[in-house]
Amino acid sequence: MHPLPEQPVIHEVNTHVWLREVQQRIGRPVGLGDVPKDAWDRITPHGIDAVWLMGVWERSGVGRDIALRDPELRRSFTEALPDVRDEDIAGSPYCVREYTVDEALGGAAGLASARAELAGRGIGLLLDYVPNHVAPDSPWLAEHPEYFVRGTPDDLHRDPAAYLASGGHVFARGRDPFFPPWPDVVQLNAFRPGVRAATAEVLTRIGGMCDGVRCDMAMLMMNDVFARTWGHRAGPPPDAEFWPAVLTAVRQHRPDMAFIAEAYWDLEWALQQQGFDYCYDKRLYDRLLHERAVSVLQHLRADVSYQRRLVRFLENHDEPRAASVLGPSEERAAAVAIATLPGATLWHEGQFTGRRTRLPVFLTRRPEEPPDAELQAFHERLLATVHRSGMRTGHWELLSCEGWADNPTHHDLLAWGWRGTAGTFLTVVNLSAHSSQARIRLPWPLGTAACRLTDLLDGTRYERSGSELTGSGLFVDLPAWRSHVFTVESPGAAA
Repeated sequence: MHPLPEQPVIHEVNTHVWLREVQQRIGRPVGLGDVPKDAWDRITPHGIDAVWLMGVWERSGVGRDIALRDPELRRSFTEALPDVRDEDIAGSPYCVREYTVDEALGGAAGLASARAELAGRGIGLLLDYVPNHVAPDSPWLAEHPEYFVRGTPDDLHRDPAAYLASGGHVFARGRDPFFPPWPDVVQLNAFRPGVRAATAEVLTRIGGMCDGVRCDMAMLMMNDVFARTWGHRAGPPPDAEFWPAVLTAVRQHRPDMAFIAEAYWDLEWALQQQGFDYCYDKRLYDRLLHERAVSVLQHLRADVSYQRRLVRFLENHDEPRAASVLGPSEERAAAVAIATLPGATLWHEGQFTGRRTRLPVFLTRRPEEPPDAELQAFHERLLATVHRSGMRTGHWELLSCEGWADNPTHHDLLAWGWRGTAGTFLTVVNLSAHSSQARIRLPWPLGTAACRLTDLLDGTRYERSGSELTGSGLFVDLPAWRSHVFTVESPGAAA
């Protein structure tokens, strides 16, 4: 087990797509056990703490057949990859038949080699787990029909999109309460003791192959959510919640295993209380992309201990590519923000090079897109700089941007600082399309002597008196979508 640092930086990689491109580049078949060193280098730039190999488990043949016949899915495949062929469609990585490593990727031995390669670089390995449902050809349907939400023949006749027949039983298809049922999966019953025990057993086994898991749609298994989704079909809710029961059992055997919840509907805090180490911060994502700086500011007023257990991101496989929804300068500003905030940080392979096509997870091939070398250099410099600085090992504090009655642009600036044994650091980001000005009063004892502020991203240096920085405050005038990441050095600034 390679324990993750307290606030890890994670790189999500679509395993099938990545290996296929490595194979095309070197001209021979490649599994996880024989990936060239330079290919690992490309997905582990300096500053990455963990790689999430998305989609390593055995996918369902039945699920793939359903995808091949689904007109809406086929349309999404063609939109992303106009020359898509059937052999490019592997089925969904979230339609899992069994939690065994796909032999096409090198099987269990290949994954073990990949984990060792990453561990040798000081990097952890994350994998997926799907608690809500399994594939229609999962052995559990025949072996444990009691694990599932069940229906009746009348249900199947009335709503075949929501139910399926298998082995003489009628099962509910998996669903999110706000959307139609997923056609390729079968719904587990979170209230069944057997499901909870089996989940803990599978996760414990997975914990022998990796350092942590990202749990898909984790909030669907919470007692109140599950009861609202399934009503009487689920039976009476047990006294104990699903996740505390499961995670407590797993941690008896895997105490260092990290658990990340894909979480929505403002349930992040509740899932943290139920045992998750980190939860997706979808609210920050929405505010950074679609709202003003004042909205982001309100979000960042939350308790720091809560924020340190959030996962900040600008894209992942479920969201549009950042380059397709943000301009280059906007994306850089948002990237500086999430890289220097407390919490885990999630980056998506292809984000650094400006990929714009959101690829359906069913596909193993993606369109060619010219890489943006300048954008890649920016991201790699940002990650390396923040990592080397050690800023995120310190104490984080949100700072105020103060303006003037005739100049409200300070509302478009955000500022925060880190202070600890690694030093004192200040980040200022302009989340607007115009120049913005403010004074930012630094809360640290800096003395009265001259302080040096060095921008870690471009090397620009400024000198200001400590009395000014802690009195009237640092005057900042930032162009549209620009940022500063300063180290603050002063005789009085020692931590």
